[in-house]
Amino acid sequence: MKVKTLSPARYQLSKVASNVVLSGHPWIYRDNLSSAAEVFEQGQWLKLFDAENEVLGYGILEKNGLIGIRVLKRGSRPPDIAWIHTQLEKVIKKRDNVKLYTEAIRYLHGENDGFPGVVIDVYGDTAVLQTYSTSVDPLGRYLGSALVRRLSLKNLIWKLPVKRKVEASAPSVRVLRGHLPGKIPFREGKLHLTVEVGAGQKSGTFLDLRGLRKWITLQRWNGKKVLNLFSYSGTLGLAAELAGAREIWNVDISEGALEFGKKYHALDHKHYKWVQADIFEWVQKLSPSEKFDVIIVDPPSMASQTSQVPTALKAYQNIYRALLPHLVPHGLFIACCCTSRIARKRFRENADRVLVPRVRFKTEIKSEEDHPVGFPEGDYLKLFVYD
Repeated sequence: MKVKTLSPARYQLSKVASNVVLSGHPWIYRDNLSSAAEVFEQGQWLKLFDAENEVLGYGILEKNGLIGIRVLKRGSRPPDIAWIHTQLEKVIKKRDNVKLYTEAIRYLHGENDGFPGVVIDVYGDTAVLQTYSTSVDPLGRYLGSALVRRLSLKNLIWKLPVKRKVEASAPSVRVLRGHLPGKIPFREGKLHLTVEVGAGQKSGTFLDLRGLRKWITLQRWNGKKVLNLFSYSGTLGLAAELAGAREIWNVDISEGALEFGKKYHALDHKHYKWVQADIFEWVQKLSPSEKFDVIIVDPPSMASQTSQVPTALKAYQNIYRALLPHLVPHGLFIACCCTSRIARKRFRENADRVLVPRVRFKTEIKSEEDHPVGFPEGDYLKLFVYD
């Protein structure tokens, strides 16, 4: 796989765009590009100059959307193959501690690890590559192949994110090396989980929720009743069972995800109730007599654009109001948000308006080491615990 690193085109930045690069932010928005950028092709690598003709860095052109240039490297030295491998080695080293806990690891976390638009999750001997724009496809495929060789993996799967599945005419899942495995079991601390990398959300499961699963397994929930909303395949429910919960309701709109959970993410089926439903409607009809010791609310991203944020915040508040009457006194409420458009402080304030004083903020679950946060928009996952 070739990467266009040898002859990046010259592009002069505006003062605003120059300041973006100097600040360390990985995105130059389209509004800050001049008309000169229109002559370049999608995915063209650019050598970025300021008004004094100093080289500030290198970036990859994006022809569509809000992002105009994804900044790959700062400084005058070009991002050649040697540089790419050096950076990749640094990222791999940062995963050493995670390897002690699990065989399912995010080895590349996009811009947060210095490789814009490229995510690679590894499950055992299989790597799953996701690229979030055609502009970074060549870089992603190169990094995927390099990582597979470096870690001596057998399989490399290229899986398009949900948004790109809609836009693309190419297959959403492609085998770049080895074969497409079926179900892959993996260890995560005390948990034994299973993923199907060719199907489902993200690379097959939500590795970013590992911190919450870890926190739950350390709790003493003996005899407690847990409502796990937007459960997907029930990995948080399994963590609750391991913590001692006697009754777990996993509720999700996907029948396929629930069936997968029934088969792979339940130790004793007598502890579970599996409900397929549109959760926003379902909570409004939930019997007043149903009470829970723990309520987990982890909805999908509801704001891909800034203009959608007020509606998303209102939706959070509506579902919290509907659920509070079903929480027992001194119960636990876990509020999650997975959209970068909603800042951490704003999400907390929005939740507090409804949840406090019925429950009060207790703690925040931090991101795991393989999900670093390197810039404000990269801080997408918020996990707040109230009691």
